[in-house]
Amino acid sequence: MTPQELENLAHLRRARDLIDREYAHPLDVPTMARAALMSPAHFSRRFRATYGETPYNHLMTRRIERAMALLRSGSSVTDACMAVGCTSLGSFSSRFTEVVGETPSVYRDRTHSAVAAMPSCVAKTHTRPRRAAAQPHAPDRPSRIEEALTGAAA
Repeated sequence: MTPQELENLAHLRRARDLIDREYAHPLDVPTMARAALMSPAHFSRRFRATYGETPYNHLMTRRIERAMALLRSGSSVTDACMAVGCTSLGSFSSRFTEVVGETPSVYRDRTHSAVAAMPSCVAKTHTRPRRAAAQPHAPDRPSRIEEALTGAAA
């Protein structure tokens, strides 16, 4: 890596650290880009190339991850939504379902005894949400798009 690439990586880490630390506060791409000392467009391109997701998706994944921990501890869906910085319960629920693969209520009501038995550092890694769209679906199970097209979801 060139010295310039190392410097850019350090700036991107600074922005990612801002997202990880301030996820519950209003954050937009221009604010994140300022932390990285880059223009918003350049920052978005570099962030995605480096981390494999857009800055906004990283922010929302971090929020969902924190919401999952709150829901496992018994918080209501509304309280978890507001605690992680989301202002719309509908948007939060839609994004949560997209990322986790189940609604926040279903996730909260499910038993999480295995996670409770893990050290928190292991639980954090094990429960980190992965985008449902990025995961291939089983060949014998139609995708959400296929279900919508055939009416199977109804």
